[in-house]
Amino acid sequence: MQIKPILSAMRQHKAGVILIALQIALTLAIVCNALFIIQQRLEHLSEPSGIDEANVFVISNQWASQSTDQETDAKIQADMAALRRLPSVRDASPSDSYPLRGSGWDDYIMLTPEQTEKTTDADVYLGDEHLLDALGIKLIAGRNFRVDEVGRIGSRQNMASPVVIVTKALADRLYPDGSALGKSFYEMSKTPSTIIGIVDRLQNQSVDTWKTAYAYQSVLRPLRQDNADGLYYIVRAKPGQLADAMREVPKALYAQNRMRILDPKDGELSFAEVRKRAYDTDRGMAVLMGIICVVLLAITAAGIVGLTSFWVGQRRRQIGVRRALGATRRDILDYFLTENFLISVGGLAVGLVIAFGINFWMIARFEMARLSLSYVLIGVVVLLLLGQFATLAPALRASRVSPVEATRSV
Repeated sequence: MQIKPILSAMRQHKAGVILIALQIALTLAIVCNALFIIQQRLEHLSEPSGIDEANVFVISNQWASQSTDQETDAKIQADMAALRRLPSVRDASPSDSYPLRGSGWDDYIMLTPEQTEKTTDADVYLGDEHLLDALGIKLIAGRNFRVDEVGRIGSRQNMASPVVIVTKALADRLYPDGSALGKSFYEMSKTPSTIIGIVDRLQNQSVDTWKTAYAYQSVLRPLRQDNADGLYYIVRAKPGQLADAMREVPKALYAQNRMRILDPKDGELSFAEVRKRAYDTDRGMAVLMGIICVVLLAITAAGIVGLTSFWVGQRRRQIGVRRALGATRRDILDYFLTENFLISVGGLAVGLVIAFGINFWMIARFEMARLSLSYVLIGVVVLLLLGQFATLAPALRASRVSPVEATRSV
């Protein structure tokens, strides 16, 4: 197949060639970046929280009567004692928040009290000496909180504590040489906190992509919040007894004190439901991007089919002459497939520049990761194959044009 006649014919149809090439270029640029975003969102969905998700659920408890801080603390401790006695419950702890909740308390962490700029960020979780077991996270170094270290805190008080447990990610960030255990850091209040334990992993409360760099930097403080407006009870069921525990816990709480509110919608959530809610936006984004990719590919295929069909109709005489001069059906088919291949290559070359330009803009604007070459290669291969398949049907019709039929149309 000679390329020169094909290029000469393409110059006679510049407008159509340019339009299809630009459509292919834009489709490549958008599809590559969309696939990359989908992959990142799907990876985000499967990030481990670090807790025993199969057996953990959350109760949102709010008191319906006014009480002092001391009375509220007594109620909380009575609730915990009642829950821990249930046969289906392994452990329970009060807390101000939980992983994947969507929002919560975070802190600026500094290594010295004189610092004016933070060293890093970390999410803060409050709880008693049962919090580690209630979440199902294990210590990899140091020790758990002792009963005498657990303090009480009002809803508006400073959340500092003399001792803390941190995640490995935060420990490594503060002390990369592995010497975090026994060391101290400071928060905004300039109060030193000594690291007495390190846990392997505990995900943050928010899954926003801008917090990815701090995703597992968390601090656990031995503080029981005397919040009359409500707080969360983290409950861990015994293996295989999650349904029983979720059924028994509300009954036990109401039996303990009926002057409370457990929201029918948010009052009791298995961690599977917590995860589903937390990643609804990411899941929706992945679906939306997938739909956009399919629609763009369909429009591009339709454009190629329409343009090739139009050219076949215009060139019936040329096809007939070529057939009369000895061109086979395969020659006619190869002609149109090669023509489309050349247009696609030109469009893909432009599309590569646009694709990386969009990615660089997203890196600067949204702190996205750099576009992987594998997605670009996948996009190039998909669009080349799509173009050839889209051209195949009209090219086959062109190859079936007989010399006699073409001559009669003159």
